[in-house]
Amino acid sequence: MRFAAYPKYKPSGVEWLGDVPEHWDVKRGRFCMDVNPGSPRMRTLRSDDEVSFVPMEAVGEYGGLELGQTRAIADVGSGYTEFEDGDVVVAKITPCFENGKGALATGLLNGAAFGTTELHVLRSDPILERRFLFYFSISRLFRSIGEGEMYGAGGQKRVPPEFCENVRLPLPPIDDQFAIADFLDRATAKIGALVAKKRMLIERLKEKRTALISRTVTRGLPPDAARAAGLDPHPKLKPSGIDWLGDVPEHWRVTRLMYVTDQARPIMYGIVLPGPDVDDGVPIVKGGDVKPGRLSLEKLCRTTPEIEAGYVRSRLKASDLVFSIRGTVGEAELVPEEIAGANLTQDAARIAPGATANSRWLLYTAKAKAIIDPLLSLSLGAAVRGVNIRDLKRTVVLLPPADAQQVIAEWLDTQTSLIDEMERKVETAIKRLQEYRTALITAAVTGKIDVRGLSGADAAGTMTV
Repeated sequence: MRFAAYPKYKPSGVEWLGDVPEHWDVKRGRFCMDVNPGSPRMRTLRSDDEVSFVPMEAVGEYGGLELGQTRAIADVGSGYTEFEDGDVVVAKITPCFENGKGALATGLLNGAAFGTTELHVLRSDPILERRFLFYFSISRLFRSIGEGEMYGAGGQKRVPPEFCENVRLPLPPIDDQFAIADFLDRATAKIGALVAKKRMLIERLKEKRTALISRTVTRGLPPDAARAAGLDPHPKLKPSGIDWLGDVPEHWRVTRLMYVTDQARPIMYGIVLPGPDVDDGVPIVKGGDVKPGRLSLEKLCRTTPEIEAGYVRSRLKASDLVFSIRGTVGEAELVPEEIAGANLTQDAARIAPGATANSRWLLYTAKAKAIIDPLLSLSLGAAVRGVNIRDLKRTVVLLPPADAQQVIAEWLDTQTSLIDEMERKVETAIKRLQEYRTALITAAVTGKIDVRGLSGADAAGTMTV
């Protein structure tokens, strides 16, 4: 949908804002809102009253607060950010600010909240409609200009409160502010619903991939695929002797993971205390590195050769598997040639395929819920989950003949690639919707388009990708 412009414009006097509608004003933030005020509502409550508690992870990107946590006022010391219903909160630290973290606070318990110290609180004056302020705070212009005002170094850069106080706000008449906010409420809700549907599709695709892998490594190929590969499309089954596996192909062997690995290079974790990251050291794989695209030289941390020298037995070779045993438990990836010679930390285990095991088949086995879920059920730890290396070694697996392993791995490579491509297309559609939402908000709150009298659903309806 093409949007009309306003009938007449005038220079705003602000280079980055450009022209604004002729009947709009432009004011500095401090003349139409309070920045980081206290909460009068909090002063009316008793010390044993509970209010919402909002850490940074509970602040959504481009709107929304997770309000599942609460605290009694007496239990919260100083050092938290007070805000109340109707306030706009804006993350001030990198990368949260650049990522659009911020929200209009509504539905707070007892109307008030304590939040992370990494928030700025914006409370609008009567001349500024709070929803209009919220949409301006998540606009592309506000975030890009604020990014240039950050101070500090590295991951500790912050937007100063002075930026919010001095930023030049385009200020339509209050009736226009309400009309723009109403339009954006409807349009962003429609776009959000489209994004949610596509995220549900991604979850279904992930579930399909998981089920496909699990079924194939425990039952074999579908009949048509098996027939095309020269395998028995309807193999006889036998009881596996394992409750959660049930019947399995008769000619497959039921064994344990440690018996299909290289006996000279047994399953083991790596360096217990790798020390700080060094520039010219030996690459090390942590549990959090076990994910697609992460196992590369430029992304891995490094330890000193002196520390690594004590862990020769856990060094990696190309086509080994690395398996996360702490934190993100259960992730598995193949070691690429690029990082051959790297080592592990104690958060990851090496699984070296033996002579009877195809490495890609073994990877799919390590990703199969029917195989790995019983292991994950044994994970321990309250703050950080972990699995015992002994339990990993004793994980029950199925060993098809070598030719079947190869065929299964190749078929799963093809099928999962198709699913991955579908996921990428949906992710691209989500990104386009999010970019469109941001562009729409920015154009509306800066007066580049006239949305008064429009429904909002019409705008969102143009993005049905």
